[in-house]
Amino acid sequence: MGRKKASFRGTWYPGSRDECESHIKDYLKDKNGILKGDFQGCVVPHAGWYYSGSIACRTIASLAFQNKKRKIDCVIVCGLHMHKEDSPLLLGSGSWETPFGELDIDEAFASRIVAKSDSEGIKISNKSHQSFPSENTIELQLPFVKYFFENTPIVPIGAPPTKDAIKLGSAVYNAAKDLDLDIVVIGSTDLTHYGQSFGFTPAGLGEKSYEWVKNDNDANAVKALISMDAEQIINNGNSKHNMCCAGAAAAAATICKKLGSKKGIKVEYDSSYSKSPGESFVGYTGILFST
Repeated sequence: MGRKKASFRGTWYPGSRDECESHIKDYLKDKNGILKGDFQGCVVPHAGWYYSGSIACRTIASLAFQNKKRKIDCVIVCGLHMHKEDSPLLLGSGSWETPFGELDIDEAFASRIVAKSDSEGIKISNKSHQSFPSENTIELQLPFVKYFFENTPIVPIGAPPTKDAIKLGSAVYNAAKDLDLDIVVIGSTDLTHYGQSFGFTPAGLGEKSYEWVKNDNDANAVKALISMDAEQIINNGNSKHNMCCAGAAAAAATICKKLGSKKGIKVEYDSSYSKSPGESFVGYTGILFST
C-alpha cells in the first residue's frame, strides 16, 4: 500500500512533534480562538505556517472541537493546484506521514467515491502514494488533522476549477451516504497571488494594490465562499484570479451543502503583506461551513 512521505516537514511547517504542538498551542490563543457552531467543513489557506498557519489551525480546530460528540468516520481533504483541463484524482490507499504519526487512507471510502463518480459523469484517478502529487495544499493541513482528529482516516482529493469539482462533491457525498459514514470536509485554497512575482498587477504596485486586493478582489472570493455558491467560487478563481485552488473550495462547499450547511462563516482574513509588506503578496482566509 505504501506510505506517502511528508515533503514540506521542517521547511513550510515544523519538523518535530514538539515544535508542531508548540505552534498549535500558540495559534489557538490568537484572535478569537476557536469558534462555536454546527460545522460540517471549512476552507483554509495553505501557505507556510509562518504566514497562514494560525488561520488554518483555528479553523480546523473549530471544526474538530464542535464535532467531538460525533464519531467522525473520515476527513476529506480537498486541494491541489489544478488547471481546467485536469481531471479529479484521489489518494486511494496507504497512509500519509505527519510529525504526529501517520494518517491512514480510508480505502473502502476512496473506492466507493471512484465508483460513484461514474454516475456523476466524471472519472476520478485512483493514485498511489508514489503518483499522488506532493505539494503544500494538502500536506500543510495534515498535522492539524492528525492533532485534532487523532486516528480518523482521511481521503485526499484533487479537484480542478471546473464543474467537475461540483460533480466530485456529489460523488463524495453519495459515497458517504452509501457507506453510512459521518464525514467532515476541508478545502484548501489561498486567495489572490498579487505582484510581479505572480504576473498579476491589475491595480499597479504599492500599498494601493494591497487595498485593492483586500477590499475588492479577495472580498469577492470571501463573499463567494460565504454564499457556498460552488459555481461562483469557480468563476471567481478563473476570472478574478482570487483563488488558486477554486476547485478544492467548490468541491468542499458542494459536499457541505449536501450535508446540511447553509452558510459560510469567516474566521479571519489576512495576507502575507501584514508580515512581509512588499510588491508581491498572497491573501488568506478561513471559512467554516455552518448549518
